[in-house]
Amino acid sequence: MKTKITLLLALFLGLNVGFAQTEECPNKTSIFHEYFKAKNFDAAYEPWNYVRNNCPDYTLAIYVDGEKILEDKIEKATGAEKAKFLNDLIKLWEQRGQYFASKTPKGQYAAKSCQLMYDNRDLLGKSNEELYECFDAAYKLDKDTFTDPKSLYTYFSLMVDLYDAGKKPAEDLFNKYDDIVEKVEDEVKNYSEKLNILIEKEEAGTPLSGKEPRYKTFYEQMLGAYDQISGGVDQKLGERANCENLIPLYRKGFEDNKTNAIWLQRAAGKMSEKECTDDPLFFELVNAYHALSPSANSAFYLGILKDKEGKTNEAIAFYKQAIELETDNFKKAKLNNRIGLKLKAKGNYPQARTFFRESLRLNPSNGRPYLSIAAMYAASANSCGDTTFNKRAVYWLAAEEAAKAGRVDPTLSSSSAQSVASYKAKAPAKADVFSCGCSGQVIKIGCWIGASVTVPNL
Repeated sequence: MKTKITLLLALFLGLNVGFAQTEECPNKTSIFHEYFKAKNFDAAYEPWNYVRNNCPDYTLAIYVDGEKILEDKIEKATGAEKAKFLNDLIKLWEQRGQYFASKTPKGQYAAKSCQLMYDNRDLLGKSNEELYECFDAAYKLDKDTFTDPKSLYTYFSLMVDLYDAGKKPAEDLFNKYDDIVEKVEDEVKNYSEKLNILIEKEEAGTPLSGKEPRYKTFYEQMLGAYDQISGGVDQKLGERANCENLIPLYRKGFEDNKTNAIWLQRAAGKMSEKECTDDPLFFELVNAYHALSPSANSAFYLGILKDKEGKTNEAIAFYKQAIELETDNFKKAKLNNRIGLKLKAKGNYPQARTFFRESLRLNPSNGRPYLSIAAMYAASANSCGDTTFNKRAVYWLAAEEAAKAGRVDPTLSSSSAQSVASYKAKAPAKADVFSCGCSGQVIKIGCWIGASVTVPNL
């Protein structure tokens, strides 16, 4: 009988506690959220912590507001107390994933935890090996949502540091470089395609409406961030990926990987990127890759080989084949730009411009082809004008192209402005325009350029 009474009492007390918590959680939530809105994070901490510990699945605000509350604690704390709050923030993100899994992208939050540990590695006593394993696990857990530019750079930077310390082999370093570059390209494609829709709408004369201007700014900011990260990753890799290191590495692995299309593509791509194309290994890699898996990339590399042999027409034929084999418009735009750069370096300006124009048509948010066209115009000034004045007038045309780069691509605003200023400085001065009396006249530029430019009005 006593046992039954004891069980009933325990059940009664348990129900009372449950009811009390059910009533208390909304009250405590309301209290901490009001303090939170007033940015009184210290006052919010206690009621917030109560809700977090007693009803962790009550509302997502526990984790959204809680992140800011703990960040405030971290900012104000030092030493062991700061470390305690840092670890608590990591625990909070884990709990968010536990109780609100559908609203907590795994890769994103795992990478946030790793980045927080990296940024406070000395205080938390984290080694490069531990931090790399953290990022690597986050990347493998959910690559699709591991998208933060800073974390992608940190992930690769740690790999380079481990390679320099003799703790990672060269093959792992180059494979990770390719992983990160491909991931960045995927994200650039994502934001470029979204931005292109808005740019095309504006070019059609339709003003952006609603949230579209904010979206456009956000897409441009993200593309700018990925552009910085891309440059940072290349800089971090530096001379570690030179021909002296690449050729023996890929020569050693060729026999074991000559039926591995991904390995062959990455090896040929890296040798092409680092100008190791004179080595016979590049020829072997490209032919093996094209025989195994004919693709846009393999055709492009065959074009490079023909270019090296001085067979320009055959090279261009392979370049065009590469474009035909590519079905993705973003990748096709990138390929057109790469081909344009190859032809520009060879001095084949008319063909290069054709590929640059096509790249711009397919991806109007990337302004780099405009800068390339401007540079080719400037380089042709002496040969494309019939008088001294007209030769210098070519620089106005170059300035116009360079200015377009900055208009469509904010990441190029600085280099665009510098190029425009440089070209205008070489164009006819106001005194020259006054002397010729040709203000406002249209000048036809001959040779391969075949365009017109209007003399500025005084």
